[in-house]
Amino acid sequence: MSTPLPPSTRQANDLIRDIPVVRHDRLPNDADGQENLEDEDIEGNRETAIPESIHPAPVPIPKSQRRGILGRFTVVAEVEEPKAYSRRTKWYITFVIALAAVAAPMGSAIILRRCAALGQISAEFHAESSVTNIAVALYMLAMSVGPLWWSSFSETVGRRTIYLVSFVLFIIWNILGAISTSIAMLIVMRLLGGAAAASVQAVGAGTIADIWEAKERGNAMGIFYLGPLCGPLLAPVIGGALAQRWGWRSTQWFLALYGGVLLLFLVFALPETLKTAISPVDEKNKENAPSEHRLTRISSRQKVKQTSHKWTKMLKRCFIDPLKIILYLRFPAVSITVYFASVTFAILFILSISLQDTFSKPPYNFSTIDVGLVYIPNSLGYFLASLFGGKWTDRIMAREAKKAGRFDEHGKLAYRPEDRMRENAWVAAFLYPAALICYGWAAEKGVHWVVPLVANFWFGVGSMLVFAMATTMLTEFMPKKASSGVAVNNFARNICSCVGAIAADPLISAIGNGWLFTGLGVIAMASSVVIWAMRKYGPGWRQVMDRELD
Repeated sequence: MSTPLPPSTRQANDLIRDIPVVRHDRLPNDADGQENLEDEDIEGNRETAIPESIHPAPVPIPKSQRRGILGRFTVVAEVEEPKAYSRRTKWYITFVIALAAVAAPMGSAIILRRCAALGQISAEFHAESSVTNIAVALYMLAMSVGPLWWSSFSETVGRRTIYLVSFVLFIIWNILGAISTSIAMLIVMRLLGGAAAASVQAVGAGTIADIWEAKERGNAMGIFYLGPLCGPLLAPVIGGALAQRWGWRSTQWFLALYGGVLLLFLVFALPETLKTAISPVDEKNKENAPSEHRLTRISSRQKVKQTSHKWTKMLKRCFIDPLKIILYLRFPAVSITVYFASVTFAILFILSISLQDTFSKPPYNFSTIDVGLVYIPNSLGYFLASLFGGKWTDRIMAREAKKAGRFDEHGKLAYRPEDRMRENAWVAAFLYPAALICYGWAAEKGVHWVVPLVANFWFGVGSMLVFAMATTMLTEFMPKKASSGVAVNNFARNICSCVGAIAADPLISAIGNGWLFTGLGVIAMASSVVIWAMRKYGPGWRQVMDRELD
């Protein structure tokens, strides 16, 4: 007779849809059964009928044993196997972290150049525009370096703790930024705020990898990536309206308020998703088990040695291990994927500055609010690409696995991350550079505003295909360190975007939009050599990487 579940466990089970356990008439270890299964797959093309995600019903962890800060207060129960969550719960978690991912890029773009807020900052603190621009540049640098620490810590202390700690800091730094009494204080608070909010850039992708199977991860990553990309597109509209009505300080108060709302969501709506080798229940039982060790006498020298070793290990974990994440760039599969995404991201920021510069001056002469609205076509492009781009890469990866006849011991398709970079990457590699060139010359010649904005829509589609594809691949090249792979990507791309943001104004003034975006388009098209290299050498690179990481 089964023991009835306690009320807390029954309530947690109510929040998670039971996933049926698939019955097998033949065990995988049965040689005859395995042979018959393979024959059916080949002759009847029945591999699509084989479930590729076989998990038992999700097992909720008791509230007292849930991990992370304030873990017992989550509405969605933590489970032993995060991939066993129902699809509805998985999309719910994806939506929450996508909202959180808006914060960092929104904070960067809410006081971009030539916006009302930045001008007010210069006037109030009697600072040159070059000095106030440092607040923007350093924020982006913080977004590149911060995820190295957050991702490193998240692989040990868990995702939830990192989310909560980082957003508490984000709120504090923005409040202090809103009451800044000098330009130096504002720059420092912006720097710290960017580093805090950037946690979601890397840890969020790790959460996606925690809960989604590889066959659906591309689609989920595309939806998640809407957050980081919509942030800089919404920010100019919000920042311009707030600055015109209440002044630049209102933009920082808005960021603090947004962080506070997100913090409430994270506390009550986001469970820990990092899977551990030993479940919390088993770990608790192990702790309660009687110890068989006898008490031993430890000398003072041994005690000092143990304490020194403990502190050395802690310092290494805090300062050395996060920086070691950069060493993942030594693997060609990682480095060329990061390069492809970084070039695209840098161009995105140059384009954002060009939009503000171009449409605020003749012949367009748009108002501050109208300039913010010109970012809408990009957003529509991102949204469209996120809807079909992720599913497209998932289908391509499944197609390549079937074509190669790759199945694991359970009869499931064996996916390879390099298979995500196929015809979808070629389409993106020529679509967004062509859109750039079209935008550049339309803006240069003062063509009707519809033409450059239509080009921006197609840039949004093409660039989104690149971003979602690259981020998903990096989580799969390093499945045990998913957030670390994305942290490397954030490190490189935000440094590139910072350089691009600084160089954009001088380049536009020197050569104009036409030649600038023609040159960038050529660089982007030439970067498509990455796709060929991944197709030819990707499998070998991945095997070498797997051996070294294992």
